[in-house]
Amino acid sequence: MRRFIKKTSKMVGLPPGTLVHIGEKKVEKIKITIIDYDETQFQEKEAKTTEECFPFKDTPTVTWINIDGLHQVEILETIGKRFELHPLLLEDILNTDQRPKMEDFGDYVYITLKMLYYDKSEDEIIVEQVSIILGKNFVISLQEREGDVFNTIRERIKNAKGRIRKMGSDYLAYSLLDATIDNYFIILEKLGEYIENTEEELLKKPTSETLKVIHKLKRKMIFLRKSVWPIREVISGLIRGESQLINEITTIYLRDLYDHTIQVIDTVETFRDMLSGMLDVYLSTLSNRMNEVMKVLTIIATIFIPLTFIAGIYGMNFRFMPELEWKGGYFAVLSLMLIIGIIMVINFKKKKWL
Repeated sequence: MRRFIKKTSKMVGLPPGTLVHIGEKKVEKIKITIIDYDETQFQEKEAKTTEECFPFKDTPTVTWINIDGLHQVEILETIGKRFELHPLLLEDILNTDQRPKMEDFGDYVYITLKMLYYDKSEDEIIVEQVSIILGKNFVISLQEREGDVFNTIRERIKNAKGRIRKMGSDYLAYSLLDATIDNYFIILEKLGEYIENTEEELLKKPTSETLKVIHKLKRKMIFLRKSVWPIREVISGLIRGESQLINEITTIYLRDLYDHTIQVIDTVETFRDMLSGMLDVYLSTLSNRMNEVMKVLTIIATIFIPLTFIAGIYGMNFRFMPELEWKGGYFAVLSLMLIIGIIMVINFKKKKWL
């Protein structure tokens, strides 16, 4: 929360539409790649300057412009002017703490959401914001860093697999959304494995580290829920919207994407319920372990109460105690104490307290 307030405080007092990058610098230099295609031709190149993107605005082919890195505000401002993007839209792109949403500006549609992917080398979940601008014949995607989950889409375009080369820019935007949301299932699969392993540890021998893992997983579930729930509204807005940029054929695919989003949401909610139950199990396990310890101590104390009572009586230093003169008194008292102890142990075992 402090980090969020610190970053957003940069915008205090500035007029609406002021372009300020709110987030971390995750690449040294912004990288711009251009993929232009139709059913018969394909070309891919890395743009050295922003001006190389300008001729693709009004071409009859479909153009995908991908920008890795958001910290150089002047580059985004130049592209925004050429593609006639609203300053408030550019402001939202530069704010990397943006809530997933969709806005229809008439000539283009703006979509932002969170991209999650698993880094095997670091064994961590990488989170970044992805902004997608859908135009008549172009799609502009803007990411915080280089590396994403769109490589399969690039391969499909390059090798003319599927129907993507036969469809328009709206289908390309759908494909980017589909790849992003489908990758959530991989993240959920990893988290599901962690939850299962933690559950096994919880049932065998829970420790304080187990509690830390549960709280860490709960925080991840909260973040996932915050990232996924608004996407349902985004997809629903694309389906029910009246934008001329989205064809009826693509709407069918968006409905399927909506079902995937609901499935992700249900899985996240299930995991949240499981973690809440695991926390209850952890507390119950600690309570049961404490009860077992207390039961053992109570049984020991109960056995020694009558023995202590007998020892206390014969430990009194009165002069006239008849039993003190008995020749076998010491062994008689010890035998009595032993018999009492055995009887109480047998009684506890019958009641299954031992």
